Amino acid sequence: MGGISMSGGGGRGRKTVDSEINMVPMIDLMMVTIAFLLITAVWSHMSRIDGTASVPGPDGTQPPLHTRSLHVDMRAADHFVLSWREGRMVARSVDVPRSYPALATAIAAEWRTNGVHTSPTDPQRDEAVLHTADDTPFKDMVAVMDAIDAVKRPQLRGESPAFALTLATQ
Repeated sequence: MGGISMSGGGGRGRKTVDSEINMVPMIDLMMVTIAFLLITAVWSHMSRIDGTASVPGPDGTQPPLHTRSLHVDMRAADHFVLSWREGRMVARSVDVPRSYPALATAIAAEWRTNGVHTSPTDPQRDEAVLHTADDTPFKDMVAVMDAIDAVKRPQLRGESPAFALTLATQ
């Protein structure tokens, strides 16, 4: 046990000071604090969804114009619109009832039949673009992002998300 011993001659009739400081509670508190910090650091990364707000511009980061991407439009009140686009041209469009399980199933089916990067050896992911209205509740946006993120593609070691998500601006 850690302690401090201060013993001296104690001149002029004073008593010697000999006390011990118990270090165990302080070490326990420090270990609990470190464990808490490590656990919260891991939790902050577990629920992360990759998303970008790519805006075409002069910096050269604009994707090629004829890349096929899935656009999920949630601006209608009663249904979702899934459309595969190549540049500005719509190649295929599907209406899905406004139900999140039906949306996840429809996105998975669309990716299996029309996805570009479906091979397990292909390192790239297909792009999904989410279109929302300005007054869309955040919980609805997250539910659609979860439906897009639920589509997984098999890889040589495990699986990964099939789509890289981009949020569209009006």
